[in-house]
Amino acid sequence: MLNFFFVSDLHGSKDRYISLFEKIIEERPHAVFMGGDILPSGLMNLVVDNSPDFIGDVLIAGFTKVKEQLKEDFPKVFIILGNDDGKADEERFIDVSQQGLWEYIHGKKVHFRGYDIYGYAYVPPSPFLLKDWEKYDVSRYVDPGCIAPDEGSHSTDVDLKKVQFTTIKKDLDLLTEGENLSKSIFLFHSPPYKTNLDRAALDGKMIEYIPLDVHIGSIAIQRFIEDYQPLITLHGHVHESASITGYWSDKIDNTHCFSAAHNGKELAIIKFNPDNASEAVRELV
Repeated sequence: MLNFFFVSDLHGSKDRYISLFEKIIEERPHAVFMGGDILPSGLMNLVVDNSPDFIGDVLIAGFTKVKEQLKEDFPKVFIILGNDDGKADEERFIDVSQQGLWEYIHGKKVHFRGYDIYGYAYVPPSPFLLKDWEKYDVSRYVDPGCIAPDEGSHSTDVDLKKVQFTTIKKDLDLLTEGENLSKSIFLFHSPPYKTNLDRAALDGKMIEYIPLDVHIGSIAIQRFIEDYQPLITLHGHVHESASITGYWSDKIDNTHCFSAAHNGKELAIIKFNPDNASEAVRELV
């Protein structure tokens, strides 16, 4: 029986990583999915030249110790970044991926244990300044209070004209063109729009007399799931959603959607068997 772990939005918490490494050693999952926002804030890349080496000291060192202990039982680790992670760090993740400690899968399709695994990190425009992993969703519309992707800050050089004319919808169409997604698992950072997984604490808040939408997920991802029905989709980004809705999962027709984002100090781990997704559980450790 397959045993997969999914975590997201650890935001550089060493305590959460210690909990994750301990659980991997204890339960020996076949795969671990990491859904973005895994580093201390990416804004540090813009303001601090000599910030601590979190990737080396925590991620590489931690997974290396786990691998040394588990040997052939070390899980396949799939990673994407999130909107709070600096794109300046992407090359480091790609380099480590080539060394085999984890597999960086943003914008990629890989095959594992009979399933097609896809990764996609971008989220729709947010109020936050860092725009490394933000794109227009289905059009160039930006919600009230949010900053357009071509108007914020980036940790790497970007072509702003290209940013203006790309969308999450176009990316997903290109990534999956002609593919059969019936046995696919998607590792997203953004949740789908208007679900249990994208409910933000924006009740009663207004910008210039315009009420803010309490759902902040991606319309493109929502429509993609509705149209193509992947087997399982994994999400993060909206920490408080499960506390507000009472649910960390949802279902869009036949697609099981899980979120590992959590607004407490604990680490939230979604444990699932893709052969029986309806039996997935969430554990706080």
